[in-house]
Amino acid sequence: MESTEIILGDVTVEVVRKRVKNINLTVQPPLGRVRISAPKRASLKTIREFAISKLDWIRLHQARMREQARQAPPAQPRREVEYVDGEHHPVWGKPYLLVVSGRDGAGSVATDQNRLLLQVRPRTDREGRRAVLENWYRQQVQSAVPTLLERWEPRLGVKLERCQVRRMKTRWGSCTPAKRTIRLNSELATRRPELLEYIVVHELVHLLEASHNARFYELMDLHMPGWKAHRDELNREPIRPGARRVEQGELDL
Repeated sequence: MESTEIILGDVTVEVVRKRVKNINLTVQPPLGRVRISAPKRASLKTIREFAISKLDWIRLHQARMREQARQAPPAQPRREVEYVDGEHHPVWGKPYLLVVSGRDGAGSVATDQNRLLLQVRPRTDREGRRAVLENWYRQQVQSAVPTLLERWEPRLGVKLERCQVRRMKTRWGSCTPAKRTIRLNSELATRRPELLEYIVVHELVHLLEASHNARFYELMDLHMPGWKAHRDELNREPIRPGARRVEQGELDL
């Protein structure tokens, strides 16, 4: 992987050549770092011309990110989650008080009013408790997806072959249009149901348009006019470390 820089007045663009088919431009938070990934065959002249054509777009997103960074409160140290009595864990956007109890047999999770009841074998360690709860989150997303697909596949005129739900460290969702499959982060069960719906729609729209280009955003605006508010909510308060900011100044060509 080769890396170089292009200087365009007050804008510095990092250029990385790697095995990709298209030129991809991102403006990355928090302060608007600009990065282009380009096919190895692309000439520096072509990449430079592309970056120049997007300068107004780059500066707009940089200004937005810097303003957001300026207004944001200081980051607070994140407490280590121990999965013990008294912690609050979100379920579909609402906080639940965790109550842990011992039992023989497989671990289980249930909700009771504002309590999240976690039952595990006696002496189960932190990782074991975490695994039981994360598996339960995965099941919540899996159970919610069929209804969403029934609603949105006909609206969009698409048909999905497969949907996978798993814990993802860097994305809320992803799509492989060629295989007509999508993947969803099990952590979406910690967010409001509307945010899961947004991610499902986002990934289904990729079956119509693979890139984050003008047509993709036009389709999102047409079918889900309020999608930007959902995106911003996911970006604003990631619940777990490593959650990816969704398309904050992301452009594929």
